[in-house]
Amino acid sequence: MSKKTVKVGDVLLGEGHIAVQSMTTEKSSDVEKSVAQILRLEEAGCEIVRVAVLDEADARAIQKIKPRIHIPLVADIHFSPRLAVLSAEAGADKLRVNPGNIGGEREIALVADCVRAHHIPVRVGANSGSIAPEFYKKYARSAEALVESALHEAALFQRYGVEDLVLSVKASDVATTVNAYTMLAERTSYPLHVGVTEAGLSETGIIKSSIGIGALLLRGIGDTVRVSLSADPLEEVRAAHMILRACGLENNFAEVISCPTCGRCEYDCIGLAARVQERVKGVQRPLKVAVMGCVVNGPGEARECDLGIAGGREYCVIFERGKEMVRVGVNEAEAAFFARLEELLQIQ
Repeated sequence: MSKKTVKVGDVLLGEGHIAVQSMTTEKSSDVEKSVAQILRLEEAGCEIVRVAVLDEADARAIQKIKPRIHIPLVADIHFSPRLAVLSAEAGADKLRVNPGNIGGEREIALVADCVRAHHIPVRVGANSGSIAPEFYKKYARSAEALVESALHEAALFQRYGVEDLVLSVKASDVATTVNAYTMLAERTSYPLHVGVTEAGLSETGIIKSSIGIGALLLRGIGDTVRVSLSADPLEEVRAAHMILRACGLENNFAEVISCPTCGRCEYDCIGLAARVQERVKGVQRPLKVAVMGCVVNGPGEARECDLGIAGGREYCVIFERGKEMVRVGVNEAEAAFFARLEELLQIQ
């Protein structure tokens, strides 16, 4: 089954790149606050942003927000086909609607006509809290119910000529989410928006999202991701990029690998690793740095990196691209390591 591609503004979904997205928390009709938040999200690496449209003022605000931001804007609509139409007319690059609460076929046909006229895609799908009643009755709250509900919703838009679709089947339970997306990927070629919905506060939410989104991405499932946290949306974007990096799907960054340490560690390995991580934060080029604690795994791991250090009681060894470069007394090791790190960071 060949993969379909869908264009959201200037971002192409379904071609291999995994687009990071988030959603604003400001009232959309407050243009100044919304723009300010979106610009911060852009700076953090957000590639698609979604705004809630609760009323006509929110929908009309899209026309004022769009010229001041640099990433595609998605209007999130529930219950009102009229607001969906107004959002598209105001310049939204994509709509997120729930056919289960947007009305009957007449209302879906109205939205379908509008998105076709404006050449924008629609995201449809089910969350575990909003499964269509007929599928909830048949399957209860399950992966099967999510998938059947999403495919049914997609078919409604297809019936009215809409083919630019993005599908989602999110649950707050990680296993259900992974199972649902795995089943959906086998039954559709549309791009998939993946995430664990209502994942919770930062610590718990990031762990749940990392497991769920990571498991899917490692199976080749997913075209755009949102980490859903009860937190500042900036945390969602940062977490999404960390997940992509851990899955090997993003490499334009500086990675620091470091030893967990144990009783064999005889220098401040953890402190050095933290200081190195802070220094390379924001570096946008492939670079791998190792900070290791002792001679057991240290030399082997450090040799695999662009720059590495492994410590002992009296001295540390600095490695560069597989070669032992120098042995330095433990008290001078950090200064020597940072000096070489700075030199590497200056090389383009």
